[in-house]
Amino acid sequence: MSRLLSLIPRRNSLTPSVDLFDRFFEDWSMPSLFSDEDSWVPAFDIKESDKGYEVTAELPGLDPKDIDITLSEGILSVKGEKKHEKEDKGEDYHRIERRYGSFHRSFRIPGKVDTDKVDANYKDGVLKLMIPKPEGGETKKIEVK
Repeated sequence: MSRLLSLIPRRNSLTPSVDLFDRFFEDWSMPSLFSDEDSWVPAFDIKESDKGYEVTAELPGLDPKDIDITLSEGILSVKGEKKHEKEDKGEDYHRIERRYGSFHRSFRIPGKVDTDKVDANYKDGVLKLMIPKPEGGETKKIEVK
């Protein structure tokens, strides 16, 4: 047992030490919600069903008029800008916090969709898009002769 302990490097105050746990996470880059360029990366979920696609985005604090959605040639683009200002006044202080950020996300929607029947709803900070597939778009097996 003492032989195994001699293989483990000992820490002293003269040499810097790095724990195994710290080294494990050293190379991971974790994206932040706000970068140096004030860009914002909201979370999106896309589900496909037989009837169409459901796109859900978490966009807390956005005004629906600040959201721009386009669907062109199979590319769904969602853009938005967050403008947040909080003012707090007290007897001996006055504090104003501002947070701004914009985002632009694009997704390729596979297959054909019925662009005339796309529905978008925004409630409680959650954007829901329903993108229906055209009717009669079922897959037909073709037999080779």
